[in-house]
Amino acid sequence: MTRRHSAASAALTAALLSPFLAACGSGDSTTTSASASASKQGARKAVESYVTALNSRDANRLIEVGGVPNDARARNEARRILADKGGRELSVKKIQVDLDMGPDTGSAKLTAQEKSGRNTHDTFSVLKKNGTWHLTLFTNRPTPPGKPTSEAE
Repeated sequence: MTRRHSAASAALTAALLSPFLAACGSGDSTTTSASASASKQGARKAVESYVTALNSRDANRLIEVGGVPNDARARNEARRILADKGGRELSVKKIQVDLDMGPDTGSAKLTAQEKSGRNTHDTFSVLKKNGTWHLTLFTNRPTPPGKPTSEAE
């Protein structure tokens, strides 16, 4: 293949592919960036609500930020969380949100300082459900109806 033929072939390939490449990149990066920023801000506010719930020992707010039904199981677990982590007068030092699993799911890392001066760290999964960001705080949840449970052999 001559250099001239090679250049013509490359130009033809580029001309044929340019509409497809343009379509792939047609999303407005400013809009995408603004959307990601708004999502991260929503997840950050959920972490801040968690800190407020701990500081005020507010089980209802903890259940709300956890996005679980306010039932006896959730209230019991909220009491355990508050007994373990509540009332330490936390002040937020840093919240890092990564939407690494999609625009509505990711992780948040909290660095806070207790009144005593001790630093504390927490990591959460964050998810947006029905337009509201929640932290996965509650583990003692029933299996949804119709969902098979996994079995160990």
